[in-house]
Formats: sequence, C-alpha cells, structure tokens
Amino acid sequence: MALNTDKNLKLYYSIKEVAQMLGVTESLLRYWEKEFPHLRPKTISSNKVRQYTDKDIEQIRLIYNLVKVRGFKLAAARKYLNENRGGVDKSNEVLETLISVRDQLKSLKEQLTSLT
Repeated sequence: MALNTDKNLKLYYSIKEVAQMLGVTESLLRYWEKEFPHLRPKTISSNKVRQYTDKDIEQIRLIYNLVKVRGFKLAAARKYLNENRGGVDKSNEVLETLISVRDQLKSLKEQLTSLT
C-alpha cells in the first residue's frame, strides 16, 4: 500500500469548504441533498458532520450547472440527471472548458489593452 505524500490531496471536505468552493450556501447544499437522492455525502453518526468526497463535489457541480447556469427547475434537473447521466457529464465538461477559454481570452484582452 502506497503512502499518500501529497499534502494538498484531501479525501473529505466539510460542507463549509464545499460551499465556498462552489460559491453557494451551506443551506442550499443541504436542500439539494433532500432533492437529489443520488447526492448523499458520508456523515459521521456521532455529530452528523457531512464529509464530501471529490465524487460528491462533482455531483454538486452538475446540479449547479443544471439549476443555476442552465435554469432548470429542480424536478427537471432531477429527471435530466436520471435519464441522461452520460450526456450531463459531457455537457458539464464542455461548459467548464468554454468558461476556461473565456477567462483566458479575457486575460489576454486585458494584457493587450494594458500594452497600448
């Protein structure tokens, strides 16, 4: 068994960390857990602390994309996730790539305008 020497790699994230990562509130994450049955972070039974994995965070990103970015209602997002799992994953990847390219283009534009 190999020892993990990467100190930046975390196995679990708190609800506060996940909320900050995604720019949402902790209460919204709790609400989405109730609305989307496949979103179930691990909880420590003694104090009910949620522990999110990278897979959980990816699920939340997909939900965020459908609800906040694309404007789906919760029921429609839930149905879309259940029926079109592969397509949602792919469209989320495409969207993230496009956002990254847009940000890079904005940065280049700022650099060019500062030179003139």
